[in-house]
Parts: sequence; structure tokens; C-alpha cells
Amino acid sequence: MSPHDFLARVYDDHAQALFAFLLNFTRSETDTRDILQDVFVKLARQPGLLTEARNERAFLLRSAHNLAIDLMRRRVAREKKHEQLAAQGVSLFAPAADPDQEAYREALTGALGELPAEQRAVVHLKLWDGWTFEAIAKALGIPPNTAASRYRYGLDKLRERLRPLYDEMK
Repeated sequence: MSPHDFLARVYDDHAQALFAFLLNFTRSETDTRDILQDVFVKLARQPGLLTEARNERAFLLRSAHNLAIDLMRRRVAREKKHEQLAAQGVSLFAPAADPDQEAYREALTGALGELPAEQRAVVHLKLWDGWTFEAIAKALGIPPNTAASRYRYGLDKLRERLRPLYDEMK
């Protein structure tokens, strides 16, 4: 049997079961398709992997499960890294000579870091880059109304967080 025929047979015999397993596990059709592709790409590159397996389906399910776990771990690690970077309070503004202005800039940087990433992205694009909601929606792959609502919710949270400092500085 040629490598192509072998791979086609394995795919025909097991892809549907692997897809169902992965979809149940990941709850994401996109992730499921990516992982399933990775399983078969790995098998195409190393067809000998299945020759020593006692049970093809069990071997493929274990491989798919391991790839799904790896994907989830990478995603969690990436999210933790993003949270750490947001918590570091990277200064978005140049230092100010006026201590009140400096305090306000630091508070604004902190408040922006506390916003959910989706809201922070829309607020940034709208306030700093001057984009329209239509342009933001297109860039982020969301409806314009969603961009507008994320902006509104983000501003509300910023106002709530910064109001005491603003009132104090008056």
C-alpha cells in the first residue's frame, strides 16, 4: 500500500471519531480542525508511527489529546503573559513635569491595564488612533455595534476608576 493510500485509509477510518472527540474536548470547531490537521500532518511525515501501535484509533486519540492539551497550555501561558504585561503598568505616556499630571497619567495607564483586552483594544484605536467604529470593527473582525459598545463600556470603567483622582486634583 502506498503512503498516500495508507494515509487516506487511516483518515477515512478514524477522522470522524477524532473530530467528534476533539470537538467535545476543545469546544471549538476551529481548534478541532487545527488539531486534526496536525495529527494527520504528523502521521504523513512519520507514517511509521502507526506500525507499532496495537490499536490505531487509541494511538490517534492519544496523539490528538496530547496536541489539544499542548494547545491549551500554550494558550494559558500566552494569556498569563498578557496579564503580566498589563499588570506591569507599562507607561503609555511621556513623563510629566507636573506631579499631578504624572499621577493622573500613571492612574490612567493602570486603569487601561485593568480593562478587558477587547475593550482596551477598541478604546486605544478610538482615542489614540482616531479610528471610526467601522474601521475598528473591520480590523478586529467584530460588528460595528460591538465595537461601539466595547468603547462605551471601556470609557465607563475608566471614568469610574479615574473620577476620584480627577475630583481630588480639581
